[in-house]
Amino acid sequence: MYKNRKVIAIVPAHNEEAKIGRVVDRIDPRIADTILVVDDGSTDATAAVARQKGALVLPMRQVTGVGAALRAGLEHGRATGHDIAVILAGNNKDDPSEIPRLLDPICDDGHDFVIGSRYLEGGACGGDMPLYRRVATRLHPWLMSRFARKHLTESTNGFRAFKLTLLDDPRINLNQRWLDSYGLEVYLLWKVLKLGYRHTEVPCTKVYPPRAMGFTKMTPVIGWWSILRPVFLLGFGLRR
Repeated sequence: MYKNRKVIAIVPAHNEEAKIGRVVDRIDPRIADTILVVDDGSTDATAAVARQKGALVLPMRQVTGVGAALRAGLEHGRATGHDIAVILAGNNKDDPSEIPRLLDPICDDGHDFVIGSRYLEGGACGGDMPLYRRVATRLHPWLMSRFARKHLTESTNGFRAFKLTLLDDPRINLNQRWLDSYGLEVYLLWKVLKLGYRHTEVPCTKVYPPRAMGFTKMTPVIGWWSILRPVFLLGFGLRR
């Protein structure tokens, strides 16, 4: 328990056998009651390494997409009585020692949703981050800020925490196939902002590994369109 809240750390992963062990090792079990690795159809030893390190593994059997994997992890968290979900990348880009930065605004100040920002003072972004992602991670919050009418410095960072009771709101529907890829995280942030839930950002560190180690699973065009699409579809009222 962290400040009397039951916390689940959800780590979606696809073919991350070289990195997932380090991710699990770095999550403090005194903070996260459950470390859940959602294995999104890996063909390598991702699941075996995660189990060996002590994580609970939820296999998806086939590649479903990061959004579908997150949805399955969140459903597990709700079904097992957790209060807060923390989301981390499966490729070791996030710093689990910063998880309390996400949890404290929820536990101490009553926020509903907290997202890490590499662009706030005290945040940092290191490693081999591709140029297109440097541009996109600035463009996306700029667009989102204008559609949602709230200033944001981050809107695509997957390092975040939120109350699982948010998903009890019938106006938030994660069970939509168009959210199976990267769009689910954007959709949830949008709903939090537009429905008046308490949202805040905290500084965090994001470190991209060398490209030779497989720094990203996201394709420059298809992947980023799946992240941009919710802003336009929701902003123009074409989806709910």
